[in-house]
Amino acid sequence: MRSEKARITNLCMVYDNAGNVLVQERIKKDWPGITFPGGHVEYLESFHDAVVREVKEETGLDIKHPKLCGVKQFQTKEDERYIVFLYKTNEFSGELCDSSEGHVFWVKRSELLNYPLSEDFDELLKVFEDDELSEFYYNTENDWKINLY
Repeated sequence: MRSEKARITNLCMVYDNAGNVLVQERIKKDWPGITFPGGHVEYLESFHDAVVREVKEETGLDIKHPKLCGVKQFQTKEDERYIVFLYKTNEFSGELCDSSEGHVFWVKRSELLNYPLSEDFDELLKVFEDDELSEFYYNTENDWKINLY
């Protein structure tokens, strides 16, 4: 098969130069817990524009120059490929505010693992931070085993 249905989304690690990262405490039932802001790419929207829009909608911040640093992917129960483009940036402006997606706040990166994280977010962080890694892949043939590449 050369084509398949796909859902395309993003997450963005916004960080400052003082060792803090911006997190969102998701209130939605799918993937609850602490994670980075992000969401779905709209029809005819560039990946760049989607991550900028999603961060603005969920945090109130305007980001610049988000850098693509990896991808997460898995097959859904509906047999669609779910793709999450992972970005990071330390260029932002605006006033931080919550959204219907959840509460947003700054935490020390060194303390992030002490929070109730979204499922497997601790593993996903490795792709955001390790320049040797570029992919987080759930292998559904092996009972949802996580592979990092």
